[in-house]
Amino acid sequence: MDIRRILRSLSASPGISGYEGCAADVIESACPWIDESRRDTLGNLIMLKRGSGPEPRPKIMLAAHMDEIGLIITKIEKEGFVRFTTIGGFDPRVLLAQEVTAHGRQSVHGIIGAKPPHVQDPKERSKTVPLEDMFIDFGFASEQEAAAVLTVGDPITMRRSAVDLQGSYMAGKAMDDRAGAAAMLECLKQLNRMEHTADIYATATVQEEVGLRGAVTSSYGIVPDLAIALDAGFGDMPGVPDSDTIQIGHGPGIAIGPHVHPKLFEAVKRTAEEWNIRYSLEPSPLPGGTDTFAIQVARAGVPTILLSIPVRYMHTPVETLNYSDVAAAGKLLAMFTASVENGFVEGLLCY
Repeated sequence: MDIRRILRSLSASPGISGYEGCAADVIESACPWIDESRRDTLGNLIMLKRGSGPEPRPKIMLAAHMDEIGLIITKIEKEGFVRFTTIGGFDPRVLLAQEVTAHGRQSVHGIIGAKPPHVQDPKERSKTVPLEDMFIDFGFASEQEAAAVLTVGDPITMRRSAVDLQGSYMAGKAMDDRAGAAAMLECLKQLNRMEHTADIYATATVQEEVGLRGAVTSSYGIVPDLAIALDAGFGDMPGVPDSDTIQIGHGPGIAIGPHVHPKLFEAVKRTAEEWNIRYSLEPSPLPGGTDTFAIQVARAGVPTILLSIPVRYMHTPVETLNYSDVAAAGKLLAMFTASVENGFVEGLLCY
């Protein structure tokens, strides 16, 4: 598995919250190292790689959400133009003039338009175009023509191919959190060459962007002894304080905060140092916003930790990362999970 190639493929796959099937197909087809896979009722993809230890073996859950933010059709105008709203946290400022694909009876391409500045009044020109004033032009001549292909409720994704920037940098849509899924695949690839005691449940979760829903149901089904969530973190960029970002190109961020089990944190940090894997510390004082929180409070509670892959320009169609960070996160996952035995899990029960 080449990380750059899988990132391009994952980025291109449509899969907004609630419609993740295509993304799940790509992840599953890219992973020949598992012993079994299944999808639960909500659509989470759960891939099991069995350990070699005696039963009962520790159960480790890896979780990376595969859903992306996107759009949904709310109305078809009589002239054939389409109105829409967002699924997930898109900033309306980045939507104007974007190319999109609507997934209806067939997939059709369009562009997001609005009144040009030439015909706006002076007050309009000084403001961001509000979402309700935007529309999508697919080239349909009438409502009837559009309705033959599309209907209210059809999902819409950004039409954007991942591009290589300088060095190891890459930009594209849905790197949050297809980067985490790629790191999870890299972990499984490395574990295929290693002995490990624990059973590894690599889980591509659904509907994280609209409420961590997939993490809730999948963790209830797996009942893990410990869990490691992977998500995008804020990569360093101009205008954002260093204290709020993770340096790109220096490995994943290891979160520390109320949703991170202290013994798990020390063990993962120690593993990174023993294997010379670069990392940053990521203070995370307010739990929530990632699958970590949902898994932590499942059932009677699960020891959890979060690894963050730094991504710039999050929740835009040009999310930018350094794929060396994805590789480093995958290696750290593999080295740590390969070291987990029953004694370590039992030690997590007491602080």
